[in-house]
Formats: sequence, structure tokens, C-alpha cells
Amino acid sequence: MSAVDLSMWEPRTRLGQLVKEGKIRSVDEVFATNMLIKEPEIVDALLPNLRQELLSINIVQRQTDAGEVSQFQAVVALGNEDGYVGIGIGKARQVRQAIEKAVREAKLNITPVRRGCGSWRCSCDEPHSVPFVVEGKSGSIVVKLIPAPKGVGLVAGDVAKAVLRLAGIKDVWTKTSGDTRTTLNFALATYNALRNTYRFKT
Repeated sequence: MSAVDLSMWEPRTRLGQLVKEGKIRSVDEVFATNMLIKEPEIVDALLPNLRQELLSINIVQRQTDAGEVSQFQAVVALGNEDGYVGIGIGKARQVRQAIEKAVREAKLNITPVRRGCGSWRCSCDEPHSVPFVVEGKSGSIVVKLIPAPKGVGLVAGDVAKAVLRLAGIKDVWTKTSGDTRTTLNFALATYNALRNTYRFKT
């Protein structure tokens, strides 16, 4: 992603003010204080080198008083490939606007990912995999992430692989159940599994 000009940013939250004033200098500090990120500019300031990937773009319809209205729905994953990842969904009448909304939401959903070397077959102590077996669920889909030794790569479907790569996971086995053809739920289940690595510390 290209650098974002924050010179005109007027923070609307206490956290935003602390970041703009330079009193909070890292995303780690944000999560250490359990403060909610409600402005995407906070992520722009603290994680300037995010990469993003469009996972899907579909046409959806909703019923209104004037009849059916068609919109584009975009699903975007973004991360710094070094322990942070987010997923966002955006809807709009134009593709570009849908993607922009999805990117904005993904920034607000950014989460830390705890990485490690949890496989008994590997003892490198490098953060290339997940530290333990962890699961995530969305809709009917359940994704289980299993620590893998170095060199295995990402043994996962394309959607999960994209999310894992953006989070900085290089080696992992996955086990899935449910209808993985549903891109949104597949991505969210993978994201929720990664988020649980941070929640369930050992």
C-alpha cells in the first residue's frame, strides 16, 4: 500500500490524539492498553507498510422500498507480514468504493498474531508458524491451524493461504470443515484462528 498523508488528520478519539501527538508509537502499545482502534488513520500511522489483497468481489442485492438494489461486495485482507492482520468487508455501488470501504474496515479489525515454532518436529525457535493448535470459526466453517516444521510451507486453501501469508505465518498445516467455497466465512474463520493465538496465551 502507498504511504498515506496524515498531515490533515484530525483525531476524533483519545487514542487517535495520543498517536498524533507521538505519545503512542507502536501498535503493541495500543493492544497492551486494550484500547479500541476506531480510526483507520491510527493504523496508517503505526503500521505504514501494510500489504493488502482482494480476496473476492461479488454482486449482492438488497430489497428496498424502490425495489432491488445491486451492490458490489468486496472482501479484503491486509497485514504487515510480521504479526498483524485484518479482514474487512465493504459494499458500494462501485467496485472501487467497495474496496476502499473493505480496506478501511480491515484496518479497524487489525489484530496481533502470536507466532512461534510449536511443532515438536522443529526446534528452531523462530516465529515461522503458530505456537500451538488453534481454531477459528465463522458460519459453518471451522479452520484449525496446526504448527508445522520449517520448510513445510502453507498447507491451506488459497483464501486461508493469503490471510496466513499477510499475518507472517510461513509454515502451517490446516484442517477445515464446512463449505470453504464461501470466501468470506473461510477468510473470517482463518482470521479468527489467528486472533485466538493472541487471546489464548500459554
